Amino acid sequence: MNVTEEFRAARNKLLEMRLDNARAQKEFTWPAFTEFNFALDWIDALAADPATGGNPALVIVEQDGTATRRSFKELSVRSNQVANWLRDQGIRRGEHMVIMLGNQVELWELMLACIKLGVVMIPTTTMMGPADLSDRVERGQAQWVAARAQDMSKFAEVPGHYTLVSIGSEAAETDRPVLEYTDTAQAAEDFTPDAPTLADETLLLYFTSGTTSKAKLVEHTHTSYPVGHLSTMFWLGLEPGDVHLNVASPGWAKHAWSNVFTPWIAEACVFVYNYTRFDAKALMAQMDAEHVTSFCAPPTVWRMLIQADLTLLKNPPSKVVSAGEPLNAEVIDQVERAWGQLIRDGFGQTETTVQVANTPGQPIKIGSMGRPLPGYDVVLVDLLSGEESNDGELCLRLDPRPVGLTKGYFGDPAKTAEAFRGGYYHTGDVASRDENGILTYIGRSDDVFKSSDYRLSPFELESVLIEHPAVAEAAVVPSPDELRLNVPKAYVVLAAAYTPSEDLAGEIFAFCREHLPAYKRIRRLEFAELPKTISGKIRRVELRANEEARHGNASVPGAPLPTGLGREYLDSEFPAPPR
Repeated sequence: MNVTEEFRAARNKLLEMRLDNARAQKEFTWPAFTEFNFALDWIDALAADPATGGNPALVIVEQDGTATRRSFKELSVRSNQVANWLRDQGIRRGEHMVIMLGNQVELWELMLACIKLGVVMIPTTTMMGPADLSDRVERGQAQWVAARAQDMSKFAEVPGHYTLVSIGSEAAETDRPVLEYTDTAQAAEDFTPDAPTLADETLLLYFTSGTTSKAKLVEHTHTSYPVGHLSTMFWLGLEPGDVHLNVASPGWAKHAWSNVFTPWIAEACVFVYNYTRFDAKALMAQMDAEHVTSFCAPPTVWRMLIQADLTLLKNPPSKVVSAGEPLNAEVIDQVERAWGQLIRDGFGQTETTVQVANTPGQPIKIGSMGRPLPGYDVVLVDLLSGEESNDGELCLRLDPRPVGLTKGYFGDPAKTAEAFRGGYYHTGDVASRDENGILTYIGRSDDVFKSSDYRLSPFELESVLIEHPAVAEAAVVPSPDELRLNVPKAYVVLAAAYTPSEDLAGEIFAFCREHLPAYKRIRRLEFAELPKTISGKIRRVELRANEEARHGNASVPGAPLPTGLGREYLDSEFPAPPR
């Protein structure tokens, strides 16, 4: 059996068991490859097969309705041309390339070409400025940069010895020498690799979103993502012929998860809708027009969607999931009422594929993250004792090592050793497990805090807050308190029809009193926009810093507050009415 047949056999086994997670956990084993190349061994094989080569692999629809459509065969041929052209320009196996493109067909062509060549990709969002790009070029040791022509000027301020590849019809504004991607059309359509691709060769370097500290540089191989995403396919429930829409920006790991590897593993079509401003009605119209059967979006998008009339979508997808941060129960309820489908949460990281999820056909405990996925041995480790427990840090056993796990942090052996200590990979996330083995997310280990000796989960409190009709989004952080050590402070983003007021703050406090026990109640509240990373994750570290500045030990009674802090409402200002 060659590698293509072995990969297909593993894939088909999961498809066969896709409604039976318990069986899949017992019977699934990762394919053990010494050599593997996703583009050559899988995409080219699909392209060469008359039964699949002409099938739609990629559809990109623009806001004006124009569409780009590619089959597996067309992508195979174009990536051959791009690979041949790059090799003619001097690129070599193992060299590093920053790829900074939007959702455009060249992104998929270039990624497949780099996989065929054995070039290490550093995907990067187009929103990056010169300072962040300098960090990526330097720490990523980039010798090549492929970017849109309109972004070329950013690299005037980015030092380093690298070659620029300009993608787009307009002229690139830069003093550096530039290669034009349009020249790839003249290259040969047949590609011959220079050597076999080893399974543990580096394929991707991903910068994390940096919610609490400087972004880490995560290293993935030619198997850890392409093969590892068999678990992601199992979570999504994708099958051949599905049309999968994933709302994620290029440059972040989730884009590779659901816009490259996972759908194509399943022989499904990747669908992308490009828009400049989110419009729920327009998005649903495109979903109907393109017969989307599978939809994945982060909680931020789901929260915006439920503010629209979800019944406008005449043919809702049969597979709906959420990832990035836990999803609140209120959102899940509204989507189920409108679409008749339960949103299924999944948990993974840039460092891994999906580890824990609610999978198709399984009973769902609302608010939970589900059960471990096939190929992952998940344990909870008590934060104090280091012993396995039913509450603690979510960790992965390393014997056997799951295929979908990072090789480590590139250029940082100390961080790698810290994450891989004691026979586990440590995720840094805290969860609890019930008597049925279902896991519930509590928070990042550095987000969970104590108040009056009770351990509080920001996510649990945020889930209650968002049930109030005025609250569109919320973030809870510890706020220093002389008596209780910390008290829960909520930063609240209001829904469109509401404006900040003292009366509304009182209503939200009353709502929290009704739905939370006294020791978990929100004690302080502020209406504010939430600071977020460029990938959309909340930077609670900034909010905690605000609270330390306002209430920390360094503050002096009567001293003026630091600038930039908003009006704070206190629960004690709104006493409960007598019973």
